[in-house]
Amino acid sequence: MHNVNSSKIVPTLLPSPLKPGDLLRVIAPSGGLREITAFEKGVKIWRDRGYNVQISDNIENRHGYLAGTDDHRRHQLCAAWQDPQCRGIICARGGFGTARILESWHWEQNPPDPKWLVGFSDITVLLWSLYKGGISGVHAPVLTTLCDEPPWSIERLFDWVEGRAIRELQGKGWGGGQVTGILLPGNLTVATHLLGTPLLPPMDGVILALEDVTEAPYRIDRMLTQWRLSGILGQVRGVALGGFTNCEPPPNIPSLTIHEVLCDRLSDLGIPIVSDLPFGHDSPNAALPVGVRARLDAVQGTLEIL
Repeated sequence: MHNVNSSKIVPTLLPSPLKPGDLLRVIAPSGGLREITAFEKGVKIWRDRGYNVQISDNIENRHGYLAGTDDHRRHQLCAAWQDPQCRGIICARGGFGTARILESWHWEQNPPDPKWLVGFSDITVLLWSLYKGGISGVHAPVLTTLCDEPPWSIERLFDWVEGRAIRELQGKGWGGGQVTGILLPGNLTVATHLLGTPLLPPMDGVILALEDVTEAPYRIDRMLTQWRLSGILGQVRGVALGGFTNCEPPPNIPSLTIHEVLCDRLSDLGIPIVSDLPFGHDSPNAALPVGVRARLDAVQGTLEIL
């Protein structure tokens, strides 16, 4: 059980370590599956590790930009979550649509043996709502991106879910000292759309770890301004920034750079900030556990899981 001395912080339960031979279920709770070859390579990586990877029926279903209707995708999640033999749920890809299935879904509270949940990007919704329910997941590559990861990143994911310690990540410190708190990693755009909803976890005492992809600097500015106006950035203990991939402005259009936007919107918060950490949509996407204690050192530029 991971906890910090604050009544508002969610105490999180870490699932039992995985071991080769365990049953893992693959679901597509978000966008429609397009990258079939990459998906198959991702499945092979888990299977080569010795896991019994079971792919949900009709994984290639399509409903416009979604991987099937809300009911279909919710049923995949429900079947995997309620399967007593299943030890972990691996998401096929991100995209859009995960929040839709949570309109009529509630995680089982205090399950006797919680399952691992692995994914990132749009899967932020599942990871954060699961954390709010008291269970830790892993912000880590989905099956369609896993094959692009360097060996150390893949090993880092397996190390964490199999019960071994993982090394600190190195980035660039902006100053502000050192802080410990509860790590909450996610995609900025997806997380922003949780503001003002019941799915947003408590932010008091959190180290917020954010990344994004293909968002113009003015859009990043707009989102971070919304976080500022909401008052939530005044609650967090530190900010860890990963990759902001393909977020530069189009050529010949007056704009701040993405780095300038991040500095402008975050550097006056008076809290430790570390940027350029190796997680996000561009490889490497280092696995980050959700809801565990971490230390952010804005002098050394490191993020460490405690």
